Amino acid sequence: MLDRTDYALLRLLRKNARLANKDLAAKTGIAPSTALERIRRMREAHVLLGYHAEIAPEAIGIGLQAMVSVRLARHSRALVDSFHRHVLALPEALACYHVAGADDFLVHVGVRDSEHLRNFTLTAFTEREEVAHIETRLIFEYQRNVELPPQPA
Repeated sequence: MLDRTDYALLRLLRKNARLANKDLAAKTGIAPSTALERIRRMREAHVLLGYHAEIAPEAIGIGLQAMVSVRLARHSRALVDSFHRHVLALPEALACYHVAGADDFLVHVGVRDSEHLRNFTLTAFTEREEVAHIETRLIFEYQRNVELPPQPA
């Protein structure tokens, strides 16, 4: 079970995963050895899943982002799993969400431009026989929320 100090450490890491252990300790009012041990424990418990770099999309050639809603024609574990693996293998797929509702997947994609988006969606989605319908929504702005939900009581 995570306590208040664990949440404080997680909040700090979520905002800046490059904070030095001594800074984490100082900001949470604990000893550096305690901070190190708590973070190690949260990694081992799969609370902390990794550390990631935020990269400016334009710096790597992404000029356009979109959310593509995908509806499958049929539903079986094999088809869902196969489609999920397919999406995660696409370099343009920034994130993939398996969702409930009218659509089965939301795929966040990053492409060079509108022509790249058109060609990508036609090839990556409409040519797959398990896909019944897609709908593309352009993303005008994306900002990741660095805050954590409130700590459970």
